[in-house]
Amino acid sequence: MRASLLQIDVNDEESVNSRRERVASLVRAQQDSDLVVLPELWPTGAWAYEGFAEEAEPLEGPTYEVMAKAARDTGVWLHAGSFVERDPDGPLFNTSLVFSPEGELAAVYRKIHRFGFDEGEAALMAAGGELVSVTARDLRLGLATCYDLRFPELFRGLVDAGATAFVIPAGWPAKRRGHWTLLARARAVENQAYVLACGTAGTHGGVEQAGHSIVVDPWGEVLAEAGPGEEVLVVELEPGRPEATRQQFPALKDRLLGLATPRR
Repeated sequence: MRASLLQIDVNDEESVNSRRERVASLVRAQQDSDLVVLPELWPTGAWAYEGFAEEAEPLEGPTYEVMAKAARDTGVWLHAGSFVERDPDGPLFNTSLVFSPEGELAAVYRKIHRFGFDEGEAALMAAGGELVSVTARDLRLGLATCYDLRFPELFRGLVDAGATAFVIPAGWPAKRRGHWTLLARARAVENQAYVLACGTAGTHGGVEQAGHSIVVDPWGEVLAEAGPGEEVLVVELEPGRPEATRQQFPALKDRLLGLATPRR
C-alpha cells in the first residue's frame, strides 16, 4: 500500500482559493498512490487565527467540493487534512475529511484537543467529542490532529476501535520540532501501529513551520522523513505489519489500566 504525504507550503501571500486549486493539482499527481494525506488547516494556516472566522466554511463547502473531486479524479483514499468548519449552529471546528476513491465522504473528525492555553485555536474553536476511525483498503486509520499527538489516551481509544495506523495532519511549529518526531515515534511504539504525520512548511501567522513530515512503523522505526520545505513524501506500507508486530511482541495484551474494573 503506497501512501503519499503532501507537505504543503502554507504562507500568508497565497490566497485560499489559489492554494485549494494548487493542492488539488498535487493530489491528482499522486495517481500511483493508494492513500494521500494533507496537513492541518492548509487552506488558511493553522496559526493564522485572525482569518478563521472569515474563511470558515460549511462542512460541504469549497474545500469539501474540491477535495472530493480530486479524490475521485485520482482514484485514491484522500485524507484531506483539515479546514475551519462553521457549524450551522455557529461554532467553529478544526475538521478533517476522508474521501474514498469514488469521492464519497468516508469519515469526519473534529479535533478534540485545541492548542493555545485558552487563546488562539482554544478560544476560537469548539472541541470535537468523538473518536473516529475508518478502513482504507487493508488499514484501519485512526484519526487525530496536531496537538492531539500529546494525548496518548486518545490513541489507546483508537487502538481499542481497531486502528492499525494513525493519520495525523498538523501545523507544528519549527521551535518544537523535536517534540514532533519524538511523539510520533512514541505513539507508534506504544500502540504497535503505523504513524503517518503530515505537517506544513513555510511561515504563516508569523510562525515558522517545522515541516519534517514523518512515517513511523509499528516498531518505532522511521520509514521516511521530509525536510523543512514543500515536499511529497512517498512510502510503502505493509498492512499486515501492525498485527504481526502485536503477535510477535504482545505488549498490548498486558494492559491493565483502563481495561480492568478496580476491586473494591
